[in-house]
Amino acid sequence: MSSEAVISSVTIDENTKAPSSTSQDAVQKVNLLGMSRAEMEKFFEEMGEKKFRAGQVMKWIHQFFVTDFAEMTNISGKLRAKLEQICEIKAPEVVHRNYSKDGTRKWVFRVGDGDGSLVETVLIPAEDKTGSRKTLCISSQVGCALDCSFCSTGKQGFQRDLTQAEIIGQLWMANLSYMEDVPVIERERSVTNVVMMGMGEPLLNYDAVLSSMSIMLDDFAYGMSKRRVTLSTSGVVPKIDQLAQDIDVALAISLHAPNNELRNELVPINKKYPLEQLIAACQRYIGKDGNESSRKHVTIEYVMLDGVNDHPEHAQQLLKLLKNLPSKINLIPFNPFPHAPYGRSSRNRIIAFQKTLSDAGFVCTIRQTRGDDIDAACGQLVGQVADRTRRAEQWKKKIAEKSEIIRTEG
Repeated sequence: MSSEAVISSVTIDENTKAPSSTSQDAVQKVNLLGMSRAEMEKFFEEMGEKKFRAGQVMKWIHQFFVTDFAEMTNISGKLRAKLEQICEIKAPEVVHRNYSKDGTRKWVFRVGDGDGSLVETVLIPAEDKTGSRKTLCISSQVGCALDCSFCSTGKQGFQRDLTQAEIIGQLWMANLSYMEDVPVIERERSVTNVVMMGMGEPLLNYDAVLSSMSIMLDDFAYGMSKRRVTLSTSGVVPKIDQLAQDIDVALAISLHAPNNELRNELVPINKKYPLEQLIAACQRYIGKDGNESSRKHVTIEYVMLDGVNDHPEHAQQLLKLLKNLPSKINLIPFNPFPHAPYGRSSRNRIIAFQKTLSDAGFVCTIRQTRGDDIDAACGQLVGQVADRTRRAEQWKKKIAEKSEIIRTEG
């Protein structure tokens, strides 16, 4: 419900300018959690308040993680009473949380009404030259429509897009998990990096993802550096160009294959936007306004599949593909899941692949696998998510049929 609809549908008390209690139960409250600063400023102006109130409330929500308007002590009592009756600060419901022995944290959130749907979020801690880093992998959709062949999440099919509140609520909850017992005035944001790399294709939920990232960058909210907010896409080329116009964040590409024939099999969207178009879009992205330094490089994500995309010739093809694209390459050991048709490349083969790329001058890292004990590793964001499309059931049946043919013919 829009802010105009909420404000116009309530009865205002002449003394407090707050909605009368008789109408409160009939009003669907506005969730302020997912509002960008521009949206919240408009909301307050429509209430007859100064727009600077938006910045005050955003700080309480995103920097001190307060949900009770009564605790917002630099706001007048009258305004707090008004907000209490027409607004709420509501994160998605946590139905499961699990903390790994390696420090990885995973949450399962219920989104939507009733039984709703479930999405997963993972936080990965690490140490680097800047100190302690906590990277949160955020979901943007319930399931995923792209059905990459090596990704367990894709086997669940697509259910719906997440709202802004459901997206930013994942970051809000992850931060709060480190501070639930800390006095409000002493709370500090803990998450240092965000990657839009969880369930779903972020560029297919463009508006909600864009607004959510603007909150992440906003100094009145999380104040994150644009280098520490990364959007990962499988290659929705028109939206990459639009993203370059709308916001400056880091870009990652789920590449996984160095030629069109293989990528068509692993990442089906490649049939619509082949590698030539994708690489050209990446070059435009980092070269916007002729200033490559503003975006520096694109991160290339490359999952290592045993005997599929990990041969020496694949490394050479990758070098040729990326030769004119400033890029950093992350090699990701495949994380097997039940009935997966692939295996993980051997450590020796991954290291040899890395050496070929590094010797050619690329910054190439091997991602450390974390969260295996809680199914939180890359490509495993699916665990308890209900499959309402029956894609997983059909896929498992297909795998079983193939196995039976092999057994019979053998």
